Amino acid sequence: MQGEMLAVVTTGTGSYDKLVFKRVPMPVPGPGEVLLKVLAAGVNNTEINTRLGWYSASVTEGTDVTGSEEERPDGGWNAATPFPFIQGTDCCGEVVEVGVGGDALLLERRVLVRACMRQHGFERMENIWMGSDFDGAFAQFVKVPEAEVFPVDCDWTDAELATIPCAYGTAENMVHRAGVGAGMRVLVPGASGGVGSALVQLVKRRGAEVIAITSAEKRDAVAGIGADRVLTREDDLLEALGAESVDVVIDNVAGAGFPTMLKLLRRGGRYASSGAIAGPMVALDMRDMYLKDITLIGCTAWDEPVFRNLVAYIERGEIRPLLAGTYPLDRIADAQRDFQTKRHIGKLVLLPPA
Repeated sequence: MQGEMLAVVTTGTGSYDKLVFKRVPMPVPGPGEVLLKVLAAGVNNTEINTRLGWYSASVTEGTDVTGSEEERPDGGWNAATPFPFIQGTDCCGEVVEVGVGGDALLLERRVLVRACMRQHGFERMENIWMGSDFDGAFAQFVKVPEAEVFPVDCDWTDAELATIPCAYGTAENMVHRAGVGAGMRVLVPGASGGVGSALVQLVKRRGAEVIAITSAEKRDAVAGIGADRVLTREDDLLEALGAESVDVVIDNVAGAGFPTMLKLLRRGGRYASSGAIAGPMVALDMRDMYLKDITLIGCTAWDEPVFRNLVAYIERGEIRPLLAGTYPLDRIADAQRDFQTKRHIGKLVLLPPA
């Protein structure tokens, strides 16, 4: 398949003017690759953070910044960002072409892309991300390794499926790494966001008790997706829950609230994180960590069972999508602006032109 396609090209570090909707060459799949027609692509923190250069060591504030004109060559997911390139980490697509020697049975199948790719195998932690390290799904077509596409048989819409890969993959990876199981008490700060709302469902399906933290206006909605107890950001957590009262904290908020999380953990408890939306710089009292035998778990590279688990949960009806809204691909700036207001629950999704 030759020719051109429409895509959003991110041209560098900066504000929304760095998102350029234009015609670009159609990708051509090589051996071991497939070409997908993008049916829907989710919006994530990581695309905004990469455009803003937030991953740079020079940035110390949270992710609620509105834009930056500074060039940050170390501001990408894996340090350097390949500007100009096409972002888009979440992809629901249809296989329209396979590379030489590829599996023709994949043609015309609706698939999800495992966005976090362990190119050296699951014994090593090195990883690359679609839409951060190479061209992603903010386009009409995208090429990816054949091994990273997973057919899904369900009655969800394309947009609903596009809510899954990054948020639910990240959440399931933390749940898996933290060893969450039946009877545990798990605290989830930031429970209304894409990852947080996924965590509520994924922790609950394993039989654990979910204590969620969100804003006051979102309490009922978070309770509605399965949280056993919902607290607000204004609550005194130590007073409400008590010291050493939870088994696991899964926290993508960090910032000023981090010290309290360790005080809430029981002895031998586990703290897992894959983000820091309230700020990456935290105060750590080492005594809380070592005197209580707490395990701190950093989570970026997805473990081997994670994505296959998610596909199985979808097909068995054990989780549900939380689609907050859709936008045409050329309105990506509007979608990202709305994303940063944090008024929604779940995910916003972009729809490329047919």
